[in-house]
Amino acid sequence: MLLNMGPQHPSTHGVLRLLLELDGEIVVSCVPDIGFLHTGVEKNMEAKTYQKAEVMTDRLDYLNPLGNNLTYCLAVEKLCEIDVPPRAQAIRVILAELTRLNSHLLWLGTSGLDLAAMSIFLYCMREREKILDIFEMVSGQRMMTTYIRPGGLWRDVPVEFEDAVSQFIDAFPRELDKYHALLDTNELFIERTRGISIITRDECVAYGITGPILRASGMAYDLRKALPYSGYEQYDFNIPTRTEGDIYARYAVRMDEMAESLKIIRQALNKLPFGPVRSNKRKFVPPPRSEIGTSMEALIHHFKLWTEGFSAPPGSVYVATESPRGELGVFLESDGGPKPYRVHFRTPTFANLQIMPILTRGHFVADVVAAIGSIDIVLGDADR
Repeated sequence: MLLNMGPQHPSTHGVLRLLLELDGEIVVSCVPDIGFLHTGVEKNMEAKTYQKAEVMTDRLDYLNPLGNNLTYCLAVEKLCEIDVPPRAQAIRVILAELTRLNSHLLWLGTSGLDLAAMSIFLYCMREREKILDIFEMVSGQRMMTTYIRPGGLWRDVPVEFEDAVSQFIDAFPRELDKYHALLDTNELFIERTRGISIITRDECVAYGITGPILRASGMAYDLRKALPYSGYEQYDFNIPTRTEGDIYARYAVRMDEMAESLKIIRQALNKLPFGPVRSNKRKFVPPPRSEIGTSMEALIHHFKLWTEGFSAPPGSVYVATESPRGELGVFLESDGGPKPYRVHFRTPTFANLQIMPILTRGHFVADVVAAIGSIDIVLGDADR
C-alpha cells in the first residue's frame, strides 16, 4: 500500500511529505518530498546589499538564527578581510552555544512528545524560554535577532547579560539530570529507540551526513575542532560520540553536547575581555550610534553604508560552521559590487533527510515518527 505521511502531519516537524510504501505495517520504502516551504532566500539575498541580506539568514534554520548570522558574517569577513575584536568573538561563541542549547531543547521536547513523553516537552520549553529571554535582552528579538554583524556585533551586551547567562548555566545541569532521569531508564523510551533506525559510519560518509547523526555512528567530526572559527580553538571541550548509530545513540550524543556547550559558555564568560565589539574598518562597518549625533563624517558614513552598501573585492569564499544539525556552509561570490553575485547555503537538514529510506526500511510505521525526530529536521533549513 502507498501511504502519504504529511505534509501536514505534526510529527514531520514542518511541511515535509513522506511517500511510504508499506507491506502491512512494515515500511518497504520511504521517499522524502520537500519543497513546500521554498522561499527563494538565496536569490532574494543576491538582490540586496551584503548588510541588508543578513536579515534573511535568521529565517533559514529558525532554531539556529544566531548560528546562521555567524556563518554568513564569517563569509563576508573572509571575503572582505574584516577583523573582529576579541570581545565580539567571545560573545559570538556564548550566543552560538546558547543557540545550540535552544535548538537541542526543542528537539528533545518535541521528540519526546512524538513518543508520548509529554512531561519532557513541558520541562524543555520552560528552560528554552530562559534562553530566549537572554536573546531578547541583547538584541530586542527572541528569535530573528540579526545581532551578529559583519565585523562584530550590532552593539555590546547590556550590563545584566553576564549575570543572566551565569544564572542559567549554573541551574541548567540540574535540569539536564532530570531529563536523563526521565528518559535514560524509561522502558518505553528505550524500547522505541534502541536498535531502531540504525545507520553506519560508512553510510553517513557516503551520504554527506554531518552533526550528531554522524557522531552517533562513531565519527568524532565537529567543525569547531576540525576547522575552528571565532576562537573555538581557545576552549576546552569534548566531542561526544557513540558507535551504535541508532535513535538512542543520537539522543545520547545530543544530551552530552548540551553539557559540553555549558562548559564552553562558562569558559567564554570567565575570559570575556573588555574592549570594542566592532571592527575599526569603517569602510565596511557602520560608526557607533553615539558618534552620529556629533560627527558629520559619521553621519555621512552611516547614510552611505545603509543606502549604497559597501563594495566587496571580487572573488569567492566558502565558510562552514557546526550548527546544531551539522555542517552549515555559505558560499559567497562577489563581482566587485555592493551586492553578492551568488549566495548559496549548504544546509545540514537537506543532506540529512536523504537517509530516511535507510532509517525506515524494515521498521514499523510507528518507528517512522521516531526516525524523523532523531534527524532533528528544520524544513526552512532544507527548502530555502
